[in-house]
Amino acid sequence: MRCMMCERWSIFSHICTACQNEFLSPSLYKRKILGSIPVYSFFSYSDIEPLLLTKHTDLGYYLYTIMARRSMEHFAKEWSYETKVASIGIDDHVRSGYAHTAILNRALKSPLITPLYGKLRATKQHKYAGKSVEERLANPRDFQYVSFSEKEVILVDDIVTTGTTLTEAAETLHAQGKRVILCLTLTDAQTKD
Repeated sequence: MRCMMCERWSIFSHICTACQNEFLSPSLYKRKILGSIPVYSFFSYSDIEPLLLTKHTDLGYYLYTIMARRSMEHFAKEWSYETKVASIGIDDHVRSGYAHTAILNRALKSPLITPLYGKLRATKQHKYAGKSVEERLANPRDFQYVSFSEKEVILVDDIVTTGTTLTEAAETLHAQGKRVILCLTLTDAQTKD
């Protein structure tokens, strides 16, 4: 198959190793939600925007797997913490044959991180893309929480735009006695060039 980025032949992947090294080398971006919860993102939005647009296609499965391996998996290998924690992909419903946040979440599996699935799903499917903060706040996701034993949680999503989804997810978990210690996303929309 041909590499999606340079169009050279790539035997093993939709993006060749050279392009992965050049275009998908993570840089850490940070912001906070709820005043103190860090949100870490790995790629500049402008660098991966075309890849993000594939998330509801068959091709998206492969591209999200590559991005997860180069960011989330690497993070999990390097991260240290005093206890085991759970990671939860926000709204990991299967669409187009897979759940993109589940792919990201799965890449976090490590001795300190246990990925959990189906624990925080939106009951409302309002489209947020391109919407204002006001519209996002007026149309909450109304997350359905499913009980789990771990007390500390890492939230996982693909994009942080205004932070309303991560904030609502964290507040839902806090109301259940859980502690969100950090959030991980592939990109922060504020990193557009």
